[in-house]
Amino acid sequence: MIFKDRQYAGSLLVKKLRGYQGTNAVVLGLARGGVVVAKTVAEALKLSFDVIVVKKVTSPYSSEFAIGALAPDGVRVIHWPSAHRVGVDEDYLNRQERILSEHIRQKLIAYRKGRKPLQVKEKTVIVIDDGVATGATLEAAIAWLKKKKAKKIVAAVPLAPPETVAKLKPEVDELVVLTTPENLNAVGQFYKEFPQVEDSQVIALVAGRGT
Repeated sequence: MIFKDRQYAGSLLVKKLRGYQGTNAVVLGLARGGVVVAKTVAEALKLSFDVIVVKKVTSPYSSEFAIGALAPDGVRVIHWPSAHRVGVDEDYLNRQERILSEHIRQKLIAYRKGRKPLQVKEKTVIVIDDGVATGATLEAAIAWLKKKKAKKIVAAVPLAPPETVAKLKPEVDELVVLTTPENLNAVGQFYKEFPQVEDSQVIALVAGRGT
């Protein structure tokens, strides 16, 4: 399955999530690309919407190789086999956590423009990205929602490889994936249009001004 763009992918997710329409569920979009998909879902289902910032923890030798991810409030998920393979130790991870935590804090301030974050405690939360490969960022977002005591966690993505689906499924109450390609090198290869999402677009979407 090839998606026209992120909005179209969101419209397809809407069909799978219709049961949540008009409920008190909230939608969280992972910045930056997931925000576009999530906003489409939230508007169609008439649900409250917010952004979550999760940053990949990468190898010291390659910025493209993720060994885990960090969510707000210092919640982190590390894929230890990958970390050990590149020789990463706890000191390196702690340094990365300090750097990335500040980056996450600043981004959330910028994106929300003074708005208070949505409360997720005891809520049904639908967390959305534009696609996942290793799943590290979505895993960290899910771990953060558990820490915040969300009542029910629904993860929804347009695409994820089978091994990532198998890893994520036990971590959530419901997992919605539209297509599960075997050979997933990059999420963008499954979109006809996959432009970079700028901070200004995220700010507009969170404020309710963007589409």
